[in-house]
Amino acid sequence: MSAVLKTKLCELLGCEYPIIQTAMGWVADPNLVAGTCNAGGFGFLAGAVMTPAEVETGILEIKKKTDRPFGVNFHMYTPGAEEIIDICIKHGVRAVSYSRSPSKDKVKKLKDAGIVCIPTVGALKHAVKAVEMGADAVVVQGGEGGGHTGGVASSILLPQVVDALDVPVIAAGGFKDGRGLVAALSYGAVGIAMGTRFLMSQESPVPEQTKAHYVKAPTEQIIVSRKLDGMPQRMINNPCLKQLQSTSTLGMLWLAIKNGIAFTKITGGSLWGMLTSGWQMKKANGMSFGQTLMAANAPMMIQEAMVNGHPNDGILPSGQVAGAIDSLPTCKEIVSGIVAQAEATLARLR
Repeated sequence: MSAVLKTKLCELLGCEYPIIQTAMGWVADPNLVAGTCNAGGFGFLAGAVMTPAEVETGILEIKKKTDRPFGVNFHMYTPGAEEIIDICIKHGVRAVSYSRSPSKDKVKKLKDAGIVCIPTVGALKHAVKAVEMGADAVVVQGGEGGGHTGGVASSILLPQVVDALDVPVIAAGGFKDGRGLVAALSYGAVGIAMGTRFLMSQESPVPEQTKAHYVKAPTEQIIVSRKLDGMPQRMINNPCLKQLQSTSTLGMLWLAIKNGIAFTKITGGSLWGMLTSGWQMKKANGMSFGQTLMAANAPMMIQEAMVNGHPNDGILPSGQVAGAIDSLPTCKEIVSGIVAQAEATLARLR
């Protein structure tokens, strides 16, 4: 393999190739994480939609499937965050990822235990703040990315962040192949992080009927909407989203209350804990009270499509890149294909 592809990310995470599988809620399960790691990439377990006990079980399952390093994703503002941190330390997890509302004390505790801290951000100011809070590296997601996303394209945002930071930067949003990896490296990134590409794999636990919607989704129908929780999210424009677009604000708030109660049951929290976490998130992110209340809509409505297998009745978070993907290969085929194409691209450029 070309020395160009042996980047700082490989050294930092102990992976063979500079390719990260992101922690998609309800999708990044032990099987997908292990599949990615065994293929030479680095996978993150989606702990943000799990109880601490489920996170520990997930970690142990991954260790049964691979002897390679992996990571865990979680929200630092949730009631179970401290317990998840202790679990990650106990089991020697290589890295953690997080997004909104990082805690400087929690980041320090992880770093003191030798765990690499890699937040995901969608804006230059958030990248700078993440490093101030102690991040060892940063995943920068351009507006092409799925789920919560910003409004600046990867080609503009990535070099801005690379120029502003002195820690490794990983590119996300719009990446699926070796050409994209080479492009990211040319901007100064140390690798790429992909969600949608790994969601559309054989190891992904997403029901086949839901995956079929991703395979056939036209790029122009993978849109950004604020309807779900007041913040911009990129999703496939399906019947569920179309119905939400016509739902009143009062109707959305009532839906959020129901989803919030359901989500606390799944994550082992309480109504008071949910409200406390919501208040912390509101203060940290400058969100309105309505946005904070509606934050529970996303995970529960995503679950309907990703777990229950009802793609028309739930939300389908997706990067625009799904419109350019028409296959469901294995993780090994995805990673090896990216590396081979990157090598060929580098050879052509030489």
